[in-house]
Amino acid sequence: MSDDLSGLKDDMTAFILGHGLSRFQGYVTEDVHSVMWDPRDNPESWKDFVELAKKAGAQFLSMDEEALQRDELDYLIQRLQHTAFPNDDDMEEARWLRNYIGKTGFIQLGWPHQGIMFLFEVSTEWYERYQHLLDMVEDFGSVALDDSDQDDEH
Repeated sequence: MSDDLSGLKDDMTAFILGHGLSRFQGYVTEDVHSVMWDPRDNPESWKDFVELAKKAGAQFLSMDEEALQRDELDYLIQRLQHTAFPNDDDMEEARWLRNYIGKTGFIQLGWPHQGIMFLFEVSTEWYERYQHLLDMVEDFGSVALDDSDQDDEH
């Protein structure tokens, strides 16, 4: 798979519009009842997903993409540096992600049917690693231990 999904996004957009469907720019969260498409290792299965949306009577597909932004990566690196227990491997991996700034790493397509969102998602390996680091920082928090509070108590 490519390290940049922007070409795939362009292909998806053309295919969706070519089928007479509209695009709604938006991300469907996990709070919505949804069913995830299983591509069965077929990189072209997104076309089947779009065709099924049309057959089901969908008028539009939601579409969202994530490109790695420099400020978002800098923020992640800063949060990793300020965790209570910074990990050198995680810091190195975050710095390595600089190679992907400006590249699209995630695409989500979706369409509604009878109160359920049907979703198709594709991501690059580097985006999954980036998301893992983000999740880790969120899970463990980024609050640095502050010794000044303990000094004030003595």
